[in-house]
Amino acid sequence: MGNTLLEALNVRVEGSGQKFLVLAHGFGTDQSVWKGILPSFTPYYRVILYDLVCAGSVNPDYFDFRRYTTLDSYVDDLINILDALKVDRCAYVGHSFSAMIGILASIRRPELFTKLILIGASPRFLNDKDYHGGFERGEIEKVLYAMEANYNAWVQGFAPLAVGADVPDAVREFSRTLFNMRPDITLFVSRSIFNSDLRGVLGLVKVSCCIFQTTRDVSVPTSVATYLRDHLGGRNTVETLDTEGHLPHLSAPGLLATKLRRALSR
Repeated sequence: MGNTLLEALNVRVEGSGQKFLVLAHGFGTDQSVWKGILPSFTPYYRVILYDLVCAGSVNPDYFDFRRYTTLDSYVDDLINILDALKVDRCAYVGHSFSAMIGILASIRRPELFTKLILIGASPRFLNDKDYHGGFERGEIEKVLYAMEANYNAWVQGFAPLAVGADVPDAVREFSRTLFNMRPDITLFVSRSIFNSDLRGVLGLVKVSCCIFQTTRDVSVPTSVATYLRDHLGGRNTVETLDTEGHLPHLSAPGLLATKLRRALSR
């Protein structure tokens, strides 16, 4: 990247606390997705926010199609950010795609993380023998085809499904950040996510994890949260959020902030 990584990925540190807390957004959003919960944490933490390189808020010229073929390069970015900020310990909240980035980062550098909070996480979206990820291969291909054929129409259909709850402002906000992404990058990253399978490394995670799952998530069935709890290597709990959808930080920020504070205090 031409600029430093911190500049390229819009890294910010907010708050006045002694401990570090990373808020890492998921696919289709950017760091603005946390604005509803951020004020609940800045009095107590130094909160690190950044944008994934695929986010629409990042210059698309920084997205290297040869480099970002797997989650490992996103893990490199996260660890390089923490090293550049001289962070030696932090709690990590990762949504969806970034939940899995946090899992891989904790395997590589377990001493960096005091706790992982995983919101809407999935190690594999495709169904398999004795594993229900939520999607058949044909369903995934239909999604990718729709995205490629008419990106605008796909966003307009997908955003309300993903938000789930009847919160029009959340649908508009998620639509905005999806529209900000360059369609070819969205398609490429979607293929990478749908083809990933991290089930085999879950047992290597030794950091304590709290798995947040809404009552109904079109992207991640509740069976996946149970699978993570049973297969992650550390001490793990599942916290059910009494709301629907894949983006509780947009649709129910007050509820999520309360649950996050409780989980972080344990």
